[in-house]
Amino acid sequence: MSFTAGEVNHALDQVTSYYLYGHLVRRAVYLPRLFVYHAVAEDQTGIDRFKIMERKLYYGIMAPGAILTIIFGLWLWLGYGFSGGWLHIKLALVIILIGYHLYCGRLLKAFKQDRNCHGHVFYRWFNEFPVLILFAVILLVELQPFSGP
Repeated sequence: MSFTAGEVNHALDQVTSYYLYGHLVRRAVYLPRLFVYHAVAEDQTGIDRFKIMERKLYYGIMAPGAILTIIFGLWLWLGYGFSGGWLHIKLALVIILIGYHLYCGRLLKAFKQDRNCHGHVFYRWFNEFPVLILFAVILLVELQPFSGP
């Protein structure tokens, strides 16, 4: 059994895409997972440690990543155009994720001020929300429904 160079390149592109999708999803759910652990922490040392970890993750990784994602998304949009119904849906989902990110910032501030009003169960469900949105985005990108004839 032999493969052409085109088939091998296509297979490598697929593997790379799925790896990047997995990486994206893992990054999106890490801060809410810290919120779960922070909500159940009882010792002051642990609480202080979570505050530091959450702040560094949000401001050091998530906020710059969100800004770069928006910039590169706009760049792609300007380079390739905006067409197809699937892209409108994807854009709406991305706007929802931006709102999710900003809400994470509000939750971070509440934890910083020791004014958290949610339990760990809330954060466990909150942790799953971006996974569902990103799964829908990935399906839209891969399948491109509503793209016309």
